[in-house]
Amino acid sequence: MKIQKFKTNIKCTGCLATASPALNEALGEDAWKVDVNNLQKTLTVTGDVNENEVIVAVKEAGFIAEPIA
Repeated sequence: MKIQKFKTNIKCTGCLATASPALNEALGEDAWKVDVNNLQKTLTVTGDVNENEVIVAVKEAGFIAEPIA
C-alpha cells in the first residue's frame, strides 16, 4: 500500500471538521489522517492517489499541503 506524507496547515479539530468533507470525497474516508498533535501537522494519505490529487484536494478544502520527502 502506498503511503504519502504532507506538511499541512490543518492545525486543529476545527480545521479538520472544515476539511473532512472535501478530503473524504476526494481521497476516501479512511484513506487520510492529520496528526494535529504533532508540531509539523502531518497529513498521511494511503492508497492509490497521486501527489497532485492530494495537493488539489487539500487546496479545494481551503488549506495547503506540501510533500515531505
